[in-house]
Amino acid sequence: MNHEHIAQPHSDTPTAAPTPTPADPAPPAPSPLPADPDDPTHVLLHMPLRVRSATLAVLMVIMVVATLRWASAFFIPLMLGFMLSYALGPIVDALQRWRVPRALSAAVLILGLLGGAGTAAWSFSDDLNAFVDTLPNVASRLREALHKRGGQGATMDKVQKAATQLEQAAAEAGPNPGAARNVQRVVVEKPRFDIRDHLWSGTLGLASFAGQATVVTFLAYFLLLSGDTFRRKLVKVTGHTLSEKKITVQALDEITEQIQRYLLVQLVAGVIVGVATGLAFWALGLKHPGVWGVAGGVLNLIPYIGSGVVTAAAALAAFVQFGEVDHALYVAGASLLVHALVGNLLVPWLTSRASRMNPVAVFIGVLAWGWLWGVWGLLLGIPILMIVKAVCDRVDHLKPVGELLGD
Repeated sequence: MNHEHIAQPHSDTPTAAPTPTPADPAPPAPSPLPADPDDPTHVLLHMPLRVRSATLAVLMVIMVVATLRWASAFFIPLMLGFMLSYALGPIVDALQRWRVPRALSAAVLILGLLGGAGTAAWSFSDDLNAFVDTLPNVASRLREALHKRGGQGATMDKVQKAATQLEQAAAEAGPNPGAARNVQRVVVEKPRFDIRDHLWSGTLGLASFAGQATVVTFLAYFLLLSGDTFRRKLVKVTGHTLSEKKITVQALDEITEQIQRYLLVQLVAGVIVGVATGLAFWALGLKHPGVWGVAGGVLNLIPYIGSGVVTAAAALAAFVQFGEVDHALYVAGASLLVHALVGNLLVPWLTSRASRMNPVAVFIGVLAWGWLWGVWGLLLGIPILMIVKAVCDRVDHLKPVGELLGD
């Protein structure tokens, strides 16, 4: 029997794929080897990122402070030149709008300022020399005044006599001086006064001051002459996008505005202190009250030190003139009262309105700059803090510093 093979028709329907078998589980990870203390390759120390960032920030601050202290002879004239250009800039801009060339107006302003300062110093030199000539007699007159006030001098004499008697008693109770006859006696002599050394050091100091004054003058003149050229170049190099340039412009505008307001506040405060000091000393009968008024107004620019210098010098001058401690105390009290009212009430309020900074941060910052640069640091401390705050407010990583300085 023949069986015919019947071909099955070809179907386009795909056949079901075979079910995949589950993959074999991965072998377990080997347990870590115990750390060998003698093998340094297995000892790893992972320092947190914040700790490393804080360490780097502290090191950077230390390096910046060391650089500022080491290069103070460069940075101080630089900052003084910028401050002088900020002070005279609005006047030069106003004269330029009146078609006066910037080179001419800047030169006239700087020369007039230097000439006025020199004329004032020359006119006050005679009074200063006369005051210095009276200083050697101040000690004896002060001793006499203390005798008149009720025996303070006698008390000091008694103390000195008692100390002398105690010294003699101690010498008598000591070893016999005859036993030390064979001991060689050594006498230390003080070096003789050599006026040439003092003249040389004074000449070097005067030459250094003259050189720094020349640098400040020319730097301020070139800054006034350039106008906004330096500003435009700074905006151009600080960023490539429009937003970055806009932030730079805002920071520069804020720095200019705050420094000019601060200088205006200091000018108003100096005028008030000068007028009040002159009137108070005139009422008390002190000689040359106008000179003391000018000195009080100028030294008021130096925080914490200027008022103390004026008070001490005025009290000494009053004692030399009147020969009475009471009158000197009246003059010192009047000076302290003027500086307390203006320096502790008016100036902090106006400065906070102008700079929008925290008074505690300003106080600490001024002390830090005073430690760094001395008197010049006290004078330039607040403007530098204004610049730092304006920059930190617009940099993301430095915004905490700006918040710390803000009010």
